[in-house]
Amino acid sequence: MKTIDVRTECGVVRGCIENGMQVFRGIPYAEAPVGERRFLPPVRKEPWDGVREAMKDPAMCPQPDMTQGFYGKEFYTDPAFPLPEMSEDCLYLNIYAPKEIKEPLPAAVWIHGGGFDHGFNSEMEFGGEAYAAEDVILVTINYRVGVFGFLALEELRDADPHHSVGNAGMLDQVMALDWVYRNIAAFGGDPQRITVFGQSAGAISTETLLCSPLTEGIIHGAILQSAAGLDIGLKKYKTPEEAYAVGRCIMELTGTHSLAELRSVPAMKFVEILPELYKRMGGLTFVPVLDGWLLEEPQEEWIKGGKLRRIPYLIGSTAQDIMIPAGTDGRDSALYRGICAWAEANKDNTWQYYFDHALPSDDAGSFHSSELWYMFGTWQRCWREMTGKDAALSRQMVHAWTQFMKNGDPGWEKYPFCRTFGEKQ
Repeated sequence: MKTIDVRTECGVVRGCIENGMQVFRGIPYAEAPVGERRFLPPVRKEPWDGVREAMKDPAMCPQPDMTQGFYGKEFYTDPAFPLPEMSEDCLYLNIYAPKEIKEPLPAAVWIHGGGFDHGFNSEMEFGGEAYAAEDVILVTINYRVGVFGFLALEELRDADPHHSVGNAGMLDQVMALDWVYRNIAAFGGDPQRITVFGQSAGAISTETLLCSPLTEGIIHGAILQSAAGLDIGLKKYKTPEEAYAVGRCIMELTGTHSLAELRSVPAMKFVEILPELYKRMGGLTFVPVLDGWLLEEPQEEWIKGGKLRRIPYLIGSTAQDIMIPAGTDGRDSALYRGICAWAEANKDNTWQYYFDHALPSDDAGSFHSSELWYMFGTWQRCWREMTGKDAALSRQMVHAWTQFMKNGDPGWEKYPFCRTFGEKQ
């Protein structure tokens, strides 16, 4: 195996050449959030001596078992792509870059979905090979999910110099982005061409980061897939008081009475209580918190107020996406209308897409997350009986996504035109 060393601001990392690209797995961007750091905002990684191996996917934050049900079969049970171990020491990122780089390339930072309680950066549907072939550097990040990333307590807020609370997982994302901005040039990337993109909770994350003063000057383009939009029928933030109510319920379910006691609770206990927590809290239990530091006002109010940055945007959804009743037209939904409203508010620099390709081998159609196989170019990893039609559609989407990352333009008309990928293209 051919290896390659890159010097970051913290030290040298050693990756390898794999499938014709440079791959670095498990680069730490923050100190391990364990012990006294559990539930706190992330802390920058201290420098290390010598060479640090970066050839193994990092651990995923402790989370529920996702191997059962529809999405288990779709993404989490292929023996060729075993799940990583679970650990609170999970604040790492992966980098996939072309083997040969002649000039600084754009970088794309992927934020995974998973309802803010599960997911990780090396899921089998994510892959960097297709992007590297198009001269785009892909970075996939881990962040804390569930209780680990979104616990809110008055005690935590009082101890924080910025009075931030309930946003440790979001601040992980901010720190990962900052790390990319400061280090991507060492990997051949252009820090002035960083696109942030995400799907589902990753789209909510991306939208939140776009509305946060903490990312000013770092994000130069954004792609929001299936969950961003205006008035889509999904509340994408909590007030501190709402988040504190969740925190009190977590303490009740764990039988604890203080932050110190919570820090002694075994990690998997926080996973075990989730079904009862969700039963009591309802809705999306874990979302960004309106803390006045990361997020000063609700995302939708920020956007409606014309405060969104003047950078290129690509936004869209699938035909059988979340919150779309079965058997109905995805274009006649609150989600689709909300995406159109989002695009209308930023029409001078926004492109809209709609994915309505029915995936083969069952009747699930264009389900939530179905486009991931295509826009990452990983369709051959899927269990489904893909055909040349799927391969061609994937090539189109990879090209559009990477063109946007390179030039801020996917290659079609801006909103109000909506580019359809699939049956009606």
